[in-house]
Amino acid sequence: MTETLPTARAPRLRPIGRMLAVRVLGTLAILFVLSIVVFSMLHLAPGDLVKTLLGTRPASPEAVAAIREQYHLDDPLPVQYLRWLGGVLTGDFGQSIRLQTSVADAIGSRLGLTLALCGLAFVAAIGTGIPLGVQSAVRAGGVLDRIGTALGVIGLSAPTFAVGLLLLYVFAYYLPIFPVYGGGRGPLDTLYHLILPAITLAAGLGAIVLKLTRTAMLRELDADYVTSARARGIPEGRVRRLALRNAAIPIVTGASLLLTFLVGGTVLAETTYALPGLGTLLQDSVLFKDLAVVQALTLLVSLVIAVIALLADLAYLLLDPRVRAKGGTA
Repeated sequence: MTETLPTARAPRLRPIGRMLAVRVLGTLAILFVLSIVVFSMLHLAPGDLVKTLLGTRPASPEAVAAIREQYHLDDPLPVQYLRWLGGVLTGDFGQSIRLQTSVADAIGSRLGLTLALCGLAFVAAIGTGIPLGVQSAVRAGGVLDRIGTALGVIGLSAPTFAVGLLLLYVFAYYLPIFPVYGGGRGPLDTLYHLILPAITLAAGLGAIVLKLTRTAMLRELDADYVTSARARGIPEGRVRRLALRNAAIPIVTGASLLLTFLVGGTVLAETTYALPGLGTLLQDSVLFKDLAVVQALTLLVSLVIAVIALLADLAYLLLDPRVRAKGGTA
């Protein structure tokens, strides 16, 4: 009988497994607490759901009582929450009172547009911010550095809705190149409608990436290993790639924060451009007190943020050998 020796990889995988388990349990706990808070705040918010449903139409007391009974509005708040939580655990997120459809269908019909918008904005921000940040650090003090710094200040200072209104006026009204509102029909038409909203979101996000990349690259380019590499005659392009790899951790951190910022920025962008995405769905549902939709979207957003944070931690392990070594000896 042969005996297998433990490999060196096994001890390193254990801390990663523990980290994943702790993160998953922590995320579930946060989602549970957040669901209670949101559920309670929506019920305490001013306004009556029955009056919102009926509008200005006159209604008899019997009709009002029937509506309250249909949606269990007279039940105690803990009972309503437990009923909702039981449905969620079985995959039933409830019924949208405003849209008269299931919450899953209401979110699913708008999820693709929001994901496309966030994806375009993220790619535009990373694709412009990182190269500009690297070139700004390499040519510190030069014309390109001053231009990059000015663009970063403008991008960080301008509010999302102000950038959106400006782009609408210039490129949709004054120069009618892009559509004013709507999500379009078909993949190409939808992409055409999302260009301006994506640029609106990417303006501020790209400025953050530019600043983070420039700062991280300046620190790495002043490090001793860069001076030693240049003294040994290593090509400058290879030296810059090495410095960029070592500066990747703060850049990855910034990129993960960008994705979380996109969640809030999408609401403003979709409202400005009248896009039928999750942002406008959340806004309308809050105003209408559509509890089931707000609860589901809140949990979805929280889950996405938690997954992004977890992926950022895993990226640290891949990018920095020191983090892997520390995890392996823990």
